Amino acid sequence: MSEWRLAWTFARRELDARFRGLRLLLVCLILGVGALAAIGSLTRSITGELAARGQSLLGGDIELSVSQRRADDAERRSMARIGRVSETLRMQSMAASPAGDTAPIELKAVDAPYPLYGTLRLTSGMARPLRADEAYVGPALLERLKLRPGGTVRFGSARFRVAGVIADEPDRLSEGFTLGAVALVSLDGLDRTGLIAPGSLYESKYRIATVYDPAQANAAFTKRYTGQGWDTRTRDRASPGAERFLTRMGEFLVLVGLTALVIAGIGVGNGVASYLATRRPGIATLKILGATSGLIAKVYLLQIAVVSAIGIAVGLGIGIAAVPLIVALAGDVLPVAPSFAIHPLPLIQAAAYGLLIALAFAAPPLLAAGEVPAAGLLRGALDNRRAPLAKSAAWMGAAFAGIVALVLVTSERPWFGAGFLAAAAALLLLLAGLGQAIRLGAARLPRPRRPLLRLALAALHRPGARTGALVVALGLGLTLFVLLATIRTSLDANIARTVPAKAPALFALDVPPEREAAFRATIRRIQPDAEVQTVPLMRGTITAYGTTRVADLKTIPEGAWALRGERGLTFADTLPPGSEIVRGKWWQPGYRGAPLVSIDERMAQALDLKLGDPLTISVAGQERSARIASFRKIAWDSMGFNFVMVFSPGVLADVPHNLAATVTMPQGRERPVVRALSAGFPSTSVVEVREVIGQVQTIVSQMATAIAAAAGIAILAGIAVLIGAITAARETRTYDSVILKTLGATRGQILTAQALEYLLLAAILSGVAAAIGIGAGWYVVVELFGFEWLPDYRAVAATLAIGAGVTIGIGLLGALPILGARPARALREL
Repeated sequence: MSEWRLAWTFARRELDARFRGLRLLLVCLILGVGALAAIGSLTRSITGELAARGQSLLGGDIELSVSQRRADDAERRSMARIGRVSETLRMQSMAASPAGDTAPIELKAVDAPYPLYGTLRLTSGMARPLRADEAYVGPALLERLKLRPGGTVRFGSARFRVAGVIADEPDRLSEGFTLGAVALVSLDGLDRTGLIAPGSLYESKYRIATVYDPAQANAAFTKRYTGQGWDTRTRDRASPGAERFLTRMGEFLVLVGLTALVIAGIGVGNGVASYLATRRPGIATLKILGATSGLIAKVYLLQIAVVSAIGIAVGLGIGIAAVPLIVALAGDVLPVAPSFAIHPLPLIQAAAYGLLIALAFAAPPLLAAGEVPAAGLLRGALDNRRAPLAKSAAWMGAAFAGIVALVLVTSERPWFGAGFLAAAAALLLLLAGLGQAIRLGAARLPRPRRPLLRLALAALHRPGARTGALVVALGLGLTLFVLLATIRTSLDANIARTVPAKAPALFALDVPPEREAAFRATIRRIQPDAEVQTVPLMRGTITAYGTTRVADLKTIPEGAWALRGERGLTFADTLPPGSEIVRGKWWQPGYRGAPLVSIDERMAQALDLKLGDPLTISVAGQERSARIASFRKIAWDSMGFNFVMVFSPGVLADVPHNLAATVTMPQGRERPVVRALSAGFPSTSVVEVREVIGQVQTIVSQMATAIAAAAGIAILAGIAVLIGAITAARETRTYDSVILKTLGATRGQILTAQALEYLLLAAILSGVAAAIGIGAGWYVVVELFGFEWLPDYRAVAATLAIGAGVTIGIGLLGALPILGARPARALREL
């Protein structure tokens, strides 16, 4: 009989069907693997759904879009040679009811072939082509303006009959973020509104259904019309913004889940150590009967492998089942509702992570069990030898190398993944070092005179103490609580206090320059103390920077978001409010020399730009170039006019344009001003900024909830580790308890001594957790989100107090079974 077969015989006979002693190992793996499987499966399901529905989401095989103009005859002929074409125009506008109520809308004009793919559905059934005096509106607009089907609504200077309520707009997701509900009219209907004029901000989109390869046809068109400002997409990238966000968010959550699994791995180690401690007599017997260390290690390795496989399988099952549950609970939060499907790759990754974590943390106690001689095993709790460092380090090093390699291979941004893992490893090492320092420091401190305090201090460094594991578990839990508290309170404070304090009340688009004086007069007639600021506004794309053409880039550089699609453009004589020159200088007022531009310093860093480098944009179908004169630091949270690029007046002044305006006035007085502007300026779109802030609050709240949910798994894993540390130390604590009882100590005194021990640890670690959690929270809030640092320190302190209280409570609950141990029986078993 081979040694492995013999080991399996022993392992199978000893393994408890109820997993007694190995439940912590099971729970930790289920938590970690389940979180990873759910996150990975959900991300893959949504991105897969986006890819499968690419044609209907995009509205064609190819989409060609351009701002502030429509395709000319030559461009239309080129499109027609590719395939069947559908034209849509979209713009920000206002809707007004017969009663005078107004609401911002996304006005979309469509032609008869729309949609080329998918189906436009109404609440009453299938949609038909619109007549020039008809409109389909979203349910939100119907509710906001108290309209009903068959009623009338005004867009611009024309009235339309509400011919139906939109139930499903097939290309809604690819249209991106909108301010207000959607309303659909025909192209002829849009002409009636008078909203399209030279300088109006609108976007023309041409969707093409083709039998040719979309990528090749798209490349041929853009090559022929380079510099005309065309932005293009194909069906395999129907919603790149949503896909990019989901991929990045999913990647971040996978790394958070992996951190939870690493934390759970500590619980795996504690659980295995505790289990092997209960098997000490059996191991000693096998050793006496001639079993080798290798055979013993194989016996328990097989047991742990079986339990680990079950835990991983259950975790995978939970991850699969969680996807439809999350889809059902999330509702409209998700960009698409994916159909149920099992995606093997994220499940394989989650299983591989779980297996490597189990191997890494189970190796030291397994090796220790095989190496300790029979005499040492028979000494029971008094023997505290450890596994050989070289063997443990080799096993753990190989396992962690596999984890790092898997992260680097599967991550879209390998260095981000590596940095995240390095930070998590540094935190674990810091806490492990702190645990050792606490243990050594407690051993060297003078002994207190009070017996209970002396017992609590001795418990931190006595033989068999699990101080290191307790410090890691408690430190991680409190750090995560502080991190979540600082992020959430800072984001809430930024939106609730800073943004409304700085934000204007109204934002207006398409104000005719020749009517600026009348626009200001209309506002001040109703609100005399209102502050009105206007700037020229047009849209264009960056086509080249330095010596690089954007069209030649295979991938957009990290942080160079300004190269994706169109940007707002303006020109100014003076430095805009909310901007600060960090390098270079601003041009003099009245400057009419060579074309100059000032750009955002972060974009300059992302593109490695220098002062004097050329920057080329395409606006209104023409390319224009300017030299970089300065870099600016922009206060993006000011809610004012913040432009990535500001040009000197001579660059864009001759381009047809309208004005954008902000109106600052006391809160609660917006509606009369909006009504007056809607009546007097039908082509101007006015947005109440409070509505925008509400949408931002919703998005930020959803992000914070997703982060909190993922971090919650890590916190649960930390609690499992804490329970595991208490369980692993139960044998030693039982020995201490029965000795103290024999010497006359009461249950209350033993419980008080243990409470003091946990209180000492909580007091020490609260400061460390606060420092680490606040530091990490500052990085997330300031560096990643770009908000001001406004945490609620009272909430942080309350979080620490609650966390410490929970920790002490868990510790005391774990002590209750120990207090019930009978001295005679316990001493015989130890």
